[in-house]
Amino acid sequence: MSIRVALHHRTQYSYDRPTELGPQVVRLRPAPHCRTPIRAYSFKVSPSGHYLNWQQDPYGNYLARLVFTERVTEFVVEVEVQSEMTVINPFDFFLEPAAEKFPFSYTPTLLKDLMPFLHVAPVMDDSPLAEFMRTIDRTPRKTIDFLVELNTQLKHAIGYVIRMEPGGQTCDETLSKRTGSCRDSGWLMVNILRHMGFAARFVSGYLIQLTADVKSLDGPSGPERDFTDLHAWAEVFLPGAGWIGLDPTSGGAISERYVVVGSARDYDDLAPVRGVLRGETKQAHRSRLRLEHSEQ
Repeated sequence: MSIRVALHHRTQYSYDRPTELGPQVVRLRPAPHCRTPIRAYSFKVSPSGHYLNWQQDPYGNYLARLVFTERVTEFVVEVEVQSEMTVINPFDFFLEPAAEKFPFSYTPTLLKDLMPFLHVAPVMDDSPLAEFMRTIDRTPRKTIDFLVELNTQLKHAIGYVIRMEPGGQTCDETLSKRTGSCRDSGWLMVNILRHMGFAARFVSGYLIQLTADVKSLDGPSGPERDFTDLHAWAEVFLPGAGWIGLDPTSGGAISERYVVVGSARDYDDLAPVRGVLRGETKQAHRSRLRLEHSEQ
């Protein structure tokens, strides 16, 4: 028996006067490399006076480019994703022998392809990031063990908060505050991995959480109701396995509950909606997500 999930996401921008919109770019379609099986997808935009052009960015992510033909008082995007919650074992892979133990080096050929995902800014010796890096246990051991322990360490170091402000915190800000949103923790993980010599990229998508059929007797039972939201995490490239996801917000690995929308070198490359407003106007933003599931 499989579980089919329907995710509904409505994003609405309202303006206090008729407003001219420049091109708008929407990144809310599951990526080609999403491991969770996607059975159906729909994308609707209002008002109807617009042109829609589907594209793929340099990372292979889907993006919808919208050009509006007249002034608008609202801009609404409605997305529906139907996915199948087929169980995915995040550790079902074999590493190349040379990458089985940490630390390891990428081959010269791989280095050429992974260079954008290895680039990282230098760390100041007295910065919070440098201090955190010194707490990481670098004892040689199995690569997977090292990554799991690092993910857990970061989960305990940074408390989760909801931030509605656009953009992300710097790594030093997140470590100084010891709190951050999922994108802050995800971006911090990307930078730490790169400083440790791993190729890493930032990932955004939807996190789907379903209520458990049976309550746990000796631990948390999970959410009280079915729930979904936009989420962010990190991926690391491991020879033999490819891109492997880590969620420092939860401390877990990426399973079927994570629907990848996009992955990129920088978190700023994956804004769900980005565009230009022309002229002076006041803008209000509302976003609503809901989830339905059935057993088949």
